[in-house]
Amino acid sequence: MTELVSIASDQLTARINPVGAELWSLTDGRGREYMTDADPAFWTGHAPILFPIVGMLRDGCYRLGETTYALPKHGFARHSRFAVQEATAGSARFRLTDSIETRASYPFAFALDVLFRLSGATLQVESRVTNTGDEAMPFSFGYHPAFAWPLPGGAAKQDHRVVFASPEPQPIRRIDPASGLLLNEAFATPVEGTTLTPDAALFEADALIWDHLASRSVRFGAPGGTSLEIAFPDTPMLGIWQKPGAHYLCIEPWQGIADPVGFEGDLRDKPGVVSLPPGEARSFRMDVTVVQEGA
Repeated sequence: MTELVSIASDQLTARINPVGAELWSLTDGRGREYMTDADPAFWTGHAPILFPIVGMLRDGCYRLGETTYALPKHGFARHSRFAVQEATAGSARFRLTDSIETRASYPFAFALDVLFRLSGATLQVESRVTNTGDEAMPFSFGYHPAFAWPLPGGAAKQDHRVVFASPEPQPIRRIDPASGLLLNEAFATPVEGTTLTPDAALFEADALIWDHLASRSVRFGAPGGTSLEIAFPDTPMLGIWQKPGAHYLCIEPWQGIADPVGFEGDLRDKPGVVSLPPGEARSFRMDVTVVQEGA
């Protein structure tokens, strides 16, 4: 069994699995858990890193020029072992680089560094994608954290809300259940002003997806209970998801999205894909701040 890497501040402790550089646990000084219980009846994930794609590909494959490659949903990073580059009391850095195995499905040279840092009541995560090759590298990236629902603190599950930093009146996108691809039609938003009331019934048709997001942060919690401030300044898309009835809510900042139904283009033309020039890097940050009851 893989040994988790632990870091701590004066208020929080985080434990990260080097397989996937995946956040498995975030607890406060009272030992209360803010992440999923990973109940296998629903989903055993915790907070996968999505790279080099987000979501499903049509028939599990993508095209680069005349060549076709296969990649699983959300890419290979979440199942890859990252090297622990450094670990201190309050921070840890993990790195994944290309290999014979990755180049068989994604023919690019890269380094993916994921830095976790705790400062007071905030967990800062910064992921940096570097193109170490000699040609432009197309990729997408996403976070997939599953937070406890209800959060610790005593507030009822049904009283939890997701409050966006800005009004979000635009339509949302949904997933085709047969293929896992993005439906081409848009759907009326369930957000009222800035507030989403999460309910298991909302997720019977899979995730809620904002592909033109105004906000770059949300607050998740309930009046009178602990809440989380989740900031994602570098990602223009968001997915919110759970397996209906589970004890978690995934709030997922994305740079990229599943293939739309009927998409036949090159990976470089896929919605949300970034083209990174040789020798350059792109960073994606996510900050999770625990706001205690009454704050």
